[in-house]
Amino acid sequence: TGTIRPDQTSARIEIDVPRERRISDARLEVRYSPSLAGALVDALPYLVSYPYKTTDTTLNRFLPTVIVQNILKRMNVDLEEVRDKRANLNAQALGDPAERAKQWQRYTHNPVFSEAEVELMVKRGLEDLTAMQLSDGGWGWFSGWGERSDAHTTALVVHGLQIAQQNGVALVPGVLEKGVAWLKVYQADQIQRLKNGDMEKKPTPYKTHADNVDAMVFMVLADADIVEQAMLDYLYRDRTKISVYAKGMFGLALHKIQDREKLAMIMRNIDQYLVQDDENQTAYLKLPDGYWWYWYGSETEANAYYLKLLAKTRPEDPKASRLVKYLLNNRKHATYWNSTRDTAIAVEAMADYMQASGEDRPDLTLEIYYDGEKRKEVKITSENLFAYDDSFELVGDAIDTGVHTVDLMKKGRGPVYFNAYLTNFTLEDFITRAGLEL
Repeated sequence: TGTIRPDQTSARIEIDVPRERRISDARLEVRYSPSLAGALVDALPYLVSYPYKTTDTTLNRFLPTVIVQNILKRMNVDLEEVRDKRANLNAQALGDPAERAKQWQRYTHNPVFSEAEVELMVKRGLEDLTAMQLSDGGWGWFSGWGERSDAHTTALVVHGLQIAQQNGVALVPGVLEKGVAWLKVYQADQIQRLKNGDMEKKPTPYKTHADNVDAMVFMVLADADIVEQAMLDYLYRDRTKISVYAKGMFGLALHKIQDREKLAMIMRNIDQYLVQDDENQTAYLKLPDGYWWYWYGSETEANAYYLKLLAKTRPEDPKASRLVKYLLNNRKHATYWNSTRDTAIAVEAMADYMQASGEDRPDLTLEIYYDGEKRKEVKITSENLFAYDDSFELVGDAIDTGVHTVDLMKKGRGPVYFNAYLTNFTLEDFITRAGLEL
C-alpha cells in the first residue's frame, strides 16, 4: 500500500513468491487511483440514506453531497454520463470492479450524479434546518418542543451553513445571521465566566480555563469575521488544556486571522501527538486516553481537522498525504467511517485537501513495469476519472517463484494511490510472516 505524491514520479513494490506455492493459485493484483474523488463519492449514499432526523444528520444529509458535486463539476466530470459507468472506486477492494460495486451496493442510488436531485435535497434540508432553529437563533439536538439551544450543536450547524454558502447554496435569509448572533452572545458569556475565574474571590458563574466548545465557537465566529481578543488570549493561554481535536479548530481560526506566531505554536503542540508509519506511508494522531466517548475524542474527526489545517497551511507536506491515506485505510465499512458525523467531516477535510493540493485536476500517464518490462500504460484525466482501467493483474503461470518487482512510473500532474495484493496457496510446513499490517 502506498502513494506517489504529486512531487514524486515513481514507486516500487517488491514481492516474494515462495518456492513451495502451487502455481495455479497465484494472483498478483495492483489497484491504483489518481484522486480521492472516488472515496468521497462512495461515502455519500450512506449519508443521504440515514433514516434519523437529528439536527446534525439533517445537515449531513445534503452538505457533503453539495461539496463533492462541486468538486466533480470543477473537474469537468459529466455527472449524468458517469452515473451508469461508475464501478467500485475503492482501491483496497479485490476482484472485478463491477462485481465489487454490486456487492457493496447497499443503497439504491447515489444522488451526486444528478444536479436536479441535489437541488431538491438542499431545498428540503434547508427547510428542515430552518424549522429546527429555535426562537433565540440557536439549535438543539432535535430542536423540537421543549428543546434548548446548545453551543456545540449551534456551532456545528452554523459551520455547515457557512460551508454550504461557500459552495454556492442560497440560504434562507436571516437563518445564518441569527445563528452567528447566538454564538456571539454565548462567547461573551464564556469570556465573562473566564474573567470571573481569574479573580481571587470567584463570583459565580465562573470557569478556570477555556474549553473545547470555546475553540469550536471561536473558529466558527472567526469564519464570520468576528474575533474577540479576550477569547483568543484565553484559548492560547489554555492551549494545553484543550483536546488535540480542538487545537486543530483553534489552528484553523489562527490561520484565518493570520496570527502566524500563535499558529506555529499550535502546530507544534499538535505534532507531539503525530505518529508516522513509514512502512505503510501513513500518519495519524495518537489521542490521549480518557475521553473517547466525547465529540472531541473522535480519532477520525481529530485527524480530519488536522488534515483541514494542513490543507490550509502546508498542503504539500508529506504529512498531509499520509493523513489522507490513514483515513482511507481506516474506513470501517469500506465506503464510510463510524457515523454520519465523522463521515461528513472526513469528506469535508478530503475535499479541502483535494483543492489545496491540486488533486482535483489530474492529468497523468501511469506506466507499470514487471521485472523491468513494461506491461501496461494508462492515461488518466478528469474526463475519464470514472471509466479508466484501474488495475493490473497477473494470474497463475504468469507469476514465477522468487523475488519480483513492480514499478509504477508516473508522468504528469497529480498523485497516485495504490494497493498491491499477492495471494497464493503455499505447501510450506511453517508459513512465515509476510506483508503489511499483519
